[in-house]
Amino acid sequence: MFNGIFHIRKPENEPVLAYAPGSSERAELKARLKEMLANPVEVPCMIAGREVTTGDLVEMKAPHNHRQILGRYHRAGVGEAEMAIDAANEAKVAWSEMQWSSRATVLLKAAELLSGKYRQTLNAATMLCMSKTCYQAEIDSACELIDFWRFNPYFMTELYDDQPISTGSFLNYMEHRPLEGFVLAISPFNFTSIAGNLPTAPALMGNAVVWKPSSTAVLPAYYIMKILREAGMPDGVLNMLPGPGPVIAPPVLNHLDLGGVHFTGSTYVFSTIWLAIGSDIRKYYSYPRIVGETGGKDFIFAHTSTDPDILVAAIARGAFEYQGQKCSAPSRAYIPDSIWPRIKEQLLDEISTMKVGDVCDFGNFINAVIDRKAFDKIVGYIEFAREDPDMEIVCGGTYDDSEGYFIQPTVVLSRDPRSKLMSEEIFGPVITVHVYPEKRYEEMLGICNTTSPYALTGAIFAQDRFAIVQASKALRGAAGNFYINDKPTGAVVGQQPFGGSRASGTNDKAGSRLNLERWNSPRAIKETFLPPTDYRYPFLEDE
Repeated sequence: MFNGIFHIRKPENEPVLAYAPGSSERAELKARLKEMLANPVEVPCMIAGREVTTGDLVEMKAPHNHRQILGRYHRAGVGEAEMAIDAANEAKVAWSEMQWSSRATVLLKAAELLSGKYRQTLNAATMLCMSKTCYQAEIDSACELIDFWRFNPYFMTELYDDQPISTGSFLNYMEHRPLEGFVLAISPFNFTSIAGNLPTAPALMGNAVVWKPSSTAVLPAYYIMKILREAGMPDGVLNMLPGPGPVIAPPVLNHLDLGGVHFTGSTYVFSTIWLAIGSDIRKYYSYPRIVGETGGKDFIFAHTSTDPDILVAAIARGAFEYQGQKCSAPSRAYIPDSIWPRIKEQLLDEISTMKVGDVCDFGNFINAVIDRKAFDKIVGYIEFAREDPDMEIVCGGTYDDSEGYFIQPTVVLSRDPRSKLMSEEIFGPVITVHVYPEKRYEEMLGICNTTSPYALTGAIFAQDRFAIVQASKALRGAAGNFYINDKPTGAVVGQQPFGGSRASGTNDKAGSRLNLERWNSPRAIKETFLPPTDYRYPFLEDE
């Protein structure tokens, strides 16, 4: 047995490639996009290391071009879910008993494979399947996922290194066991990095996982599994089930061996999962751990002392990158009346230069929203604003689904700071602005804090330090990730651990040691060198 003291060096974040004209990464990615479009794939369920086909095939289409068929996937059902549970339970024993350094090595190797060999494959799959620009794919499916796979093993060593105090007469130590049972991971459509982290973070800590990726992001999930298998992930530790949540989730959530749930998605679905577990909690062998990051109604709050150029750039990038389909994307803004005319003019000028279209055209800043359901929901909010006398569509407000699910970047002015568009999550390229009287700064901070049920991300823009401190205090509970003079998107693993509270989730901070702590069940061990041989204490002796 290896008995050296194994160390993992503290990682550095993966450098983001620029994809400038003439660069090698741009040429390689374009070639991979062309190749992927010409060769549709058939994605199976992946259970116990085997490719399982069901014959129930679903087409994977590019959101920006309905005619582009990326392939088909085999839709899993109840039978496949039960197979996956059995596979996870069988694989967990040996996996959990494996030396922690061996588990870490799988993810570290996966990071190296993704950094090189698979980088443009996963980027291309993310672009085509989820309609992301090359740069948004690069920071997501390449850099952030590489960071998760490098930093999580390092965070694991920090967790294992945290041991209790011992004295000369006895030794105390902590064993970090995996959870009892298996873990269910349910990942969203909008981030390949999240899809890769949700199943692998619990697995790193010795758990085995049943993974249901989003039905609109199966293609990147397929390549994630291929990378992990090549990196040495043992059969059955991760089991991928593409298919509908209402079919796959019930048999998994009802299983007595359920040890935990790792979730990112809508607040409604997460609360439904929690209700399903909690309504009959006594049936499980152990209390399942429930970790979730859900919705957001993220804000940008400007003080009159803000730098207009910085504010406009933050709104333009934050609200419209990836069509506003980031959990952290700002969809409400509070701007003082004294600077609004200038901000409005600059913002509209910037938006007028944004091109909307296919991801394969690298000149497009905005692509399509993910599917018909999302398109209809966002359009519904736009039409509501058009008909509401207290709202004004300042720019955008148009859309077209004839070729892809395209919605123009839209800015809405709301006279009511608590209106529907200022309080409800939209998840699209729509930001609603409330212009407030400059002298009501403190009052508006309070309104911002109490308008929405969410508390994921938010940003304050000001040069006046007193205004910054005031906002930080007033909005302390309004955002789990709070930004000062920066857009509220783009959290980096190891730098800004990500998660929110209130209706935004359990705030277990992906990208930090805090998240990994949720996937272990500690055992405190005390070994006494010279134990007592008599029950009597000194106080019992006669005077």
